[in-house]
Amino acid sequence: MSARVGVGALVLLLIVPGAEAQPPLETAEVTLERLERERLWDGTLEAVLQSTVSAQTSGRVAEILYDVDDFVPAGSVILRFTDQEQQAALRRAEAALAEAGAALDDAEKDLARVSELYERRVIAKVDLDRAIARRDAAKARVDSARAQVDTAGEQLGYTVVKAPYAGIVTARHVQVGESVTVGQPLMTGLSLDVLRVQVDLPQGVIEQVRKIRKASIVMPETGDRVSVDRLVVFPYADPASRTFRVRLELPPGLKGLYPGMFVKAAFVIGDAQRTVVPAKSVVFRSEVTGVYVIDGGVHFRQVRIGNRYGDRFEVLAGLVAGDRVAIDPVRAGVVLKQLSGGD
Repeated sequence: MSARVGVGALVLLLIVPGAEAQPPLETAEVTLERLERERLWDGTLEAVLQSTVSAQTSGRVAEILYDVDDFVPAGSVILRFTDQEQQAALRRAEAALAEAGAALDDAEKDLARVSELYERRVIAKVDLDRAIARRDAAKARVDSARAQVDTAGEQLGYTVVKAPYAGIVTARHVQVGESVTVGQPLMTGLSLDVLRVQVDLPQGVIEQVRKIRKASIVMPETGDRVSVDRLVVFPYADPASRTFRVRLELPPGLKGLYPGMFVKAAFVIGDAQRTVVPAKSVVFRSEVTGVYVIDGGVHFRQVRIGNRYGDRFEVLAGLVAGDRVAIDPVRAGVVLKQLSGGD
């Protein structure tokens, strides 16, 4: 349970020689709260979507529209092959389909004629069965020819290679004019939109991490926290390092993060009672961190802070629960200067 006390106003009338009484400084009490206990480890960013596009048909490279480090929108054409062979195969398949269709028309007309004769008892049942078999065979040839047209159309479509998703080209494996075969790598790329973090954790904390399943990453530039969308704990340890791999799925669209970077990953491993102070009361001056303590007067006190929890900082040293600090450190600094006789 939290033992936090809300911000209060402390009436501190400051009488400075030659000046009017200063209005009271608004203060807050340093409190104890039960907060999450966490530890930080280094993690490596990697792209969830990273792949190599390979040739699905043979041919010669006619055009390359993107190169290494280019951004490619999803569905954009990245490469074209010459397509004379595929065009010819499609025309042959379409001609075979037309021929099979004509044969099917003849077989159906013949079946209609034979059926009429059979109903009139002019021919035997075996003649009708043969006509039905010829019609069915012609229909099967049409289906086969249609499948050949579809296949030829797909092969023609494979001469135009498109990006499966938006991303950055990281490698190009072919040159214009080069002949390629099916399965040959063409381009490699990755998406910057969907990232994840791989972290190796010691076995001493893995049970707490697996049970609580709560983590965040610290943004490198701002220090802000980003909660992970999903946490996956691998069910086995590395036999060499005795560490467990944990994968953190990040929300899409984060700026300033790139595959291969190191980031700090914070894992909640329990809770503990912490001394906390409002974040806006903390002053950062070069290498000095402090607060203005109000205890009948105004005093600047150096403190050591820990993690940030929303609008509060954890205080590791310099304050105890019950101390009161100024909410507006700038104004408190002015008051302190006046009290000390400064201009």
